Amino acid sequence: MALLSTTDFPIIINKTDNFSHGRIDLHSHTNCSDGGLSPQTLIDRAVNYQIAVLAITDHDTLAGFDIAQEYISEKNIPIKLISGIEISTAWQGFEIHIVGLNLDEQHTAIQELIVKQQEAREQRAIAIGEKLAKCGFLNAYDDAKNLAAEGSITRAHFAKVLYQQGHVSTMQKAFDQYLGKKGRTTQRAYVKPSWCSIEQAVYAIHAAGGSAVMAHPIRYDLSAKWLRRLIVHFKESRGDALEVVLPQMNPQQRQTMLNYCLEYDLHASMGSDFHYPNKWSDLGRNLILPDGAKPVWAMWS
Repeated sequence: MALLSTTDFPIIINKTDNFSHGRIDLHSHTNCSDGGLSPQTLIDRAVNYQIAVLAITDHDTLAGFDIAQEYISEKNIPIKLISGIEISTAWQGFEIHIVGLNLDEQHTAIQELIVKQQEAREQRAIAIGEKLAKCGFLNAYDDAKNLAAEGSITRAHFAKVLYQQGHVSTMQKAFDQYLGKKGRTTQRAYVKPSWCSIEQAVYAIHAAGGSAVMAHPIRYDLSAKWLRRLIVHFKESRGDALEVVLPQMNPQQRQTMLNYCLEYDLHASMGSDFHYPNKWSDLGRNLILPDGAKPVWAMWS
């Protein structure tokens, strides 16, 4: 499919509507972390899917933003790129992801946090590699590092190694059997991460002039009671918005997320959490904010 020209649609962010003349996706990944596409290929795909506003939100890195922005400028591509990052945090024994949007990627606060997060990632990856070696999977760390290249190393890289080498039938099986919290008790390679706190993530995002969004609240396997506790803590930490729309959410889940936004006076965001093409999700798919939500991008004008 050919790329659209700059005259095919204007890039307009509307305060009250979800979108004007285009689609918006504020959560996506590239191979600068655990995504499958380069920043350039992601931009091409986004334009082909008529995404007018896109945020690249790689895990604990902003490396993909400059690459994508340079490509957009070079090719005169009709898309508005929002600077973004997905920061892993620790809360009550759970890993909670906080997305930072529309921030100054060069700000000292966010750069210092990235350095600390990357150090934590590296130490965790080394420990995972050591545990996998005891399970009989030698060189898993080196192979995962090769897959990650210059990007953020994640458990997904280890899962891909196990899958590609035929040790598991799917990448999800790698998490189920080895890399997840609930994997095999005798051959588990799960390593508890040393992430920053939600407060620290929100602080760095705000210091860099950005908006702090709790990513995919419905995916944390929390009871309604614990999810409310999490949202209250996020609000008390001065968080700005909840990700209320994902491609595979049902109407009831979207309504529940909207209710939390209304109850705690939070803005709403939406994103595909795109990593690579698959039949279940894609850029911009089923991303429409429910009526009554305050779009996070209304904070940016």
